[in-house]
Amino acid sequence: MHHKYHLSARRTALYGLLIALAFVLGYVESLLPIYLGAPGVKLGLANLVTIIALYSLGFRAAAFINAVRILLVGFTFGNMSAVLFSMAGAALSLTVMAVSRRLGIFGMIGVSILGGVCHNIGQFLIAAFVVETFGVFSYLPVLLIAGTAAGAGIGLLGGLVTERIQRVFRE
Repeated sequence: MHHKYHLSARRTALYGLLIALAFVLGYVESLLPIYLGAPGVKLGLANLVTIIALYSLGFRAAAFINAVRILLVGFTFGNMSAVLFSMAGAALSLTVMAVSRRLGIFGMIGVSILGGVCHNIGQFLIAAFVVETFGVFSYLPVLLIAGTAAGAGIGLLGGLVTERIQRVFRE
């Protein structure tokens, strides 16, 4: 019983740590005036937390942590439309990452790249719906390149962090 409680406490602490990290990364990203050729494009730093949560805690935990992050960051540094755009991007991104991870086609970097690209596509689908035109997709090539580059960096970093977290859980 003692071991199970110990593991549960570590898991709860990891949830808190990842939510706090996601919130801080969301804040940092709101400060960065990076313009990547298309409106609303960000580096996707918070996706680092998503990939860590997915590999360390599983899909449900990653979805929960993502939702809490989006609500916290959205209402602190953004607005309702920012929350909706983020939710759409995050939902598509996490779903595709979880499926591709389960299929085992890609390693963590490949899964992260897919996540970055799908996050951008999800946001653009909502944008096309809101403005009722698919003209917004002219930005897609830039977004796919940005999503691929950011996804690769985040996947690499996510692998290093996840490895350390799993080491702590084994102790």
